[in-house]
Amino acid sequence: MLTVTSLDPELAALDRQFAALKQEASELVDGLKESQFNWRPHERGWSMAECLLHLNIVGDRYVHLIEKALAEARARGWLGQGPFQHGWLGKWILANTEPPPKRKSKAARSFTPAYGQPLTAVMPTFFHLQGQLALQLEEANGLDLTRIKVPAPGMGPIRLNLYLTFALIAAHERRHLWQARQVRNHADFPALR
Repeated sequence: MLTVTSLDPELAALDRQFAALKQEASELVDGLKESQFNWRPHERGWSMAECLLHLNIVGDRYVHLIEKALAEARARGWLGQGPFQHGWLGKWILANTEPPPKRKSKAARSFTPAYGQPLTAVMPTFFHLQGQLALQLEEANGLDLTRIKVPAPGMGPIRLNLYLTFALIAAHERRHLWQARQVRNHADFPALR
């Protein structure tokens, strides 16, 4: 969580969400062995490792897109203050992303995680991305979050405003951490020793 106290209220709320997601992920994998981290509930189901690696793949793409959008906004002087709000489309997108999933969707091939990833690689990357997002929230402070547009990976030519982009990333992380929690809570999950 950022130590900056003057964040726009919407950005401060998002900062708290990302901090909570980082904590949740840490607690979720605490004490796991590699075999448990990579255990799948069924042949086509994702392991906890795959859920988190998927978040890393998507998060890395978003971090780079947001970085470019922030640089462009600063160069153009797109300043603005909230309150920022989501329109009906943004609310619909978020509602359909939050867990539990209302409908299942298959990840695009470019976002499909590889099986059998080490805990010691996946989790530090996840935590690093959370830190980058926190820094980007700070960089976005004072900018017009609804004027800045960011391409939405996996959504074709659609570009979302920066405020919705940050909220969508948080909702997407909640969705896949929820999915990972379902794996850990599965009746056949290998016992913790």
